[in-house]
Amino acid sequence: MILKKYLPALVLALLCQYAPTAAVAEEIHIGAAFPLSGPNASFGDTFLAGANLAVEHINADKLLSDKLVIKYEDSQGLPQQGVIGMNKLVNVEKVPYVLTAFTGVSKAISGVAQRTHTVVANGGAIGPDLATLGPYFWNVIPLANFEVRAMVPYLVKERGLKRIVLVYVDDPLGQAIKKELETAVPAAGGQLVDVLSVPPTIQQFSSIAARVRSAKADAVYIISYGAQQLQIVKQFRDNGITQQLVSYTGFSVPEIDALPEARGALYTSQNIDWNSSDPVTRRFVDDYRKKYKKLPTTYMANYYNAVRLFGLLAHDLQKQGKPVTGDTLLEQRKQSKRFDFVGGKVSFADNGTITAPMQINEVDGKGGRLVTVSAAP
Repeated sequence: MILKKYLPALVLALLCQYAPTAAVAEEIHIGAAFPLSGPNASFGDTFLAGANLAVEHINADKLLSDKLVIKYEDSQGLPQQGVIGMNKLVNVEKVPYVLTAFTGVSKAISGVAQRTHTVVANGGAIGPDLATLGPYFWNVIPLANFEVRAMVPYLVKERGLKRIVLVYVDDPLGQAIKKELETAVPAAGGQLVDVLSVPPTIQQFSSIAARVRSAKADAVYIISYGAQQLQIVKQFRDNGITQQLVSYTGFSVPEIDALPEARGALYTSQNIDWNSSDPVTRRFVDDYRKKYKKLPTTYMANYYNAVRLFGLLAHDLQKQGKPVTGDTLLEQRKQSKRFDFVGGKVSFADNGTITAPMQINEVDGKGGRLVTVSAAP
């Protein structure tokens, strides 16, 4: 009687165990350590937009054998949080390729990358020493030395702005650009009349503004990011600083473009012609505008390119029947001469960096106005 009572349940269990199941879709995972919360979250949103659009295109084109998915970790723009996220991506998610941003975060996670042979692709940090972090650390963005070499001669020789005050965030990014400016400004015939550092966490700049006013400079070079750079610009203007404001790619974010006090500020970025007929650039721009109703920024293009780079390399590896690992990605990148990116064709130097023409832009509230283009160094 007992057997008869439980027989239907037993039969059902056996049928479930041995019945064929629907195939589970396979996925290819890469990772990203982006600032998704805190004062730098707006950068994370910008990076996400470019990276996710590249994933959409790769999957729509069936470039890879399986669906590509990005696993995101929140670095908050902080080195310690970046390392925590990187370790999870490498040890738990087992990804072979990780997107990174911010100089401090990038330098902190580079040790994990080299130790585990995981490729790290940077599309946002620009410290020149990022070129020295080992074979598994790649930069798809020109580094700060190229930005400084484009901007300083333009300021001094073409605009006659020879007396420059530097206000920089005291972290690896700010320190790296400070070092470049200390050489580039005198070489161009200008003078750094004052150099003022600010801790990464402060948001009050009235005392710094007083120092800038007393220096009687022609231009103020600002190196910061996130909420802090917005406050620096706003409080400088509120405190009567009327001189030309200057910065780097960090100003190419919607928040700066929308800030009335930032109008007229100059900033550098790599040169990308958003009206280009190049098919990769055209598709990126058209699909971005269709989705967001506005033009993209350089950062969005960089992270699109970083994900596209993985797609191109992994596609070639799969055609050859090779596994997609950090080692095979590095080998394939070295064998590939050039890549079709948003902005045109690029090639990598042995140290994992690219060079590209630079441009100087003016904040105009409409996405940035091109001022001039500087040839690749």
